[in-house]
Amino acid sequence: MVQGIIGSELAKLIKSAKVPGKDYLIVDVRDEDWKGGNIKGSRNHPSQRFLLDVDDLVKQTKDVPVMIFHCALSQERGPKAARIYEETRNAFHDTNHTVYVLQGGFVQFGQSYKDDPELVENWREIIW
Repeated sequence: MVQGIIGSELAKLIKSAKVPGKDYLIVDVRDEDWKGGNIKGSRNHPSQRFLLDVDDLVKQTKDVPVMIFHCALSQERGPKAARIYEETRNAFHDTNHTVYVLQGGFVQFGQSYKDDPELVENWREIIW
């Protein structure tokens, strides 16, 4: 079951000793709106291609216990991608993982942490 995670919890996770890509992975499913900033260490998997790429993503992340998905607001693309990922990973009989959606998406996270280079990179104020 996909759960929600708030920005402060994600910030704590990023700043912890946990290793991105091993202990957790942040998946940004924004498309063209990806330009203008991103959460440091996140991977962009555009929603327009997500269905085509989800099997590969599941295979690449089969050992990652925590997956966090988001889009700009995490109201449509992020939650949908998280659900598809969760269902696909479960179909491989791998239920030893947790899938989250970042509440408020990148818009809220970026506004809150844009001045912290450990959390946000490539920030372009003109876009946001």
